[in-house]
Amino acid sequence: MEKVLIKRVTEDWEIEGIKALEEENNLANISKEESVKEGFVTASYSIDLLRRMNEIQPSIIALHGDKVVGYAMVTDKELYGQHSLLDSLFDALADMNYQGEKLGDGKVVLVGQLCVAKPFRGQGLVPKMYNLFKECLINQYDYCVTDISEANPRSIRAHEKCGFKIIDTLEYEGVKWHIVMWDWINYSK
Repeated sequence: MEKVLIKRVTEDWEIEGIKALEEENNLANISKEESVKEGFVTASYSIDLLRRMNEIQPSIIALHGDKVVGYAMVTDKELYGQHSLLDSLFDALADMNYQGEKLGDGKVVLVGQLCVAKPFRGQGLVPKMYNLFKECLINQYDYCVTDISEANPRSIRAHEKCGFKIIDTLEYEGVKWHIVMWDWINYSK
């Protein structure tokens, strides 16, 4: 079996691969049973927004041959105003304090979304993608943050294994979301 390569996005076809994997695993496109067993993604990003995201900070992907089989989207504050779900998280962080610092004023990078294709789950791709994520961005950011639906325990466990900690829980439109943070200043994994 061909090895999976973990790298940053460099080509437009890789962005299209992220979009295809997002659509395959979006909560709107899978059954309730599958979402509970396998996990899911909730956001839908246009190709244009994905291109913009990757111009600012290229995302991390897992490639098997010429197929994107995993991604961790890098999302900088510069994207504020481009997507309502990202804006909601940036807004939640604006006044949130962590160790005496307002996270909204800090050097925070968001994980816009994380996904691994079903045949590649359980093979350690999430920690490998997050290790590269940190390696590439630790000199520019102090904290890595994302939010995870309470209904997605598989994702919560995967993030905790990589060093993320739940720092708050919020509710958007009747759904509870755990805000998780990987503190790159005070914690290393």
